[in-house]
Amino acid sequence: MATFSALSTFAAAALTLQLLLVPASASPHLKYIDAICDRSHDQDYCVKTLTSNPPTAAPIGLNPLAEAVMALTIAHAEKTAAFLDETAKKDPALQTSFAEYHKAYLAVVADLKSANLKLKQSPDTAHYDVRASTDQMKRVEGLVAKNNDQASTTLKEMTVQMEKLLDLAASAADAVDDDDENIHRRV
Repeated sequence: MATFSALSTFAAAALTLQLLLVPASASPHLKYIDAICDRSHDQDYCVKTLTSNPPTAAPIGLNPLAEAVMALTIAHAEKTAAFLDETAKKDPALQTSFAEYHKAYLAVVADLKSANLKLKQSPDTAHYDVRASTDQMKRVEGLVAKNNDQASTTLKEMTVQMEKLLDLAASAADAVDDDDENIHRRV
């Protein structure tokens, strides 16, 4: 009887170990996340963001995931634009500079919405639109760098987050590109 118990314990431990050692990409929906995150500059951030966000956590295909990534990025850009607009209205000292940053974020929103529309028909063009947004963020980052007030500090943090999300959006557009190795993953 003791032998059976020892064998059962050993079998349970072996099964648990196998389950723990299964790679993340073994999950069917994670292959789409991997297709995007493999192209990202910060793969850990990419995986963490896409697996913890409900619209991107269990994708049914590469295109729907890429669209969800674009939507996530657009939402952050819109949230930041709203923050800039409200701050410019409340603080006259920041009005001029924050109005300029607000315009940059509105341009990013427009570029990302354009990219989202082009994603299926022309992923190369979508990728270009996202990269154009990155240029806007570099401009904002350079302009706000000299400011030390609380609102500017918040904007700096939001801009860093935006740059990370833009990297995910560019990676998503690249992943759905027709002329790459991931065409078999498209749905």
